[in-house]
Amino acid sequence: MPQSFIFSILALMTEDTIVVVLSVVVVFFAVLLLLGIRKSYLLKKENERLDEINKQIMEQAEDIETYRDFTEGHLYSNDKK
Repeated sequence: MPQSFIFSILALMTEDTIVVVLSVVVVFFAVLLLLGIRKSYLLKKENERLDEINKQIMEQAEDIETYRDFTEGHLYSNDKK
């Protein structure tokens, strides 16, 4: 009985239905791949823009104030004991 049931299910699946199902699966994954590539491109573009902004901010920060060593203050002891 179970063997004849399997054969009847296989008989219902024609070559056309298999091709249609596989085509739908291929199209679905192709769309996912294209969306992933697009997202990767957009993220790379955004990263480059943020890097440029970061460089500008760092240049402005260097112009405003240079680093001062705060350990020379009266709260820190420079004695090596």
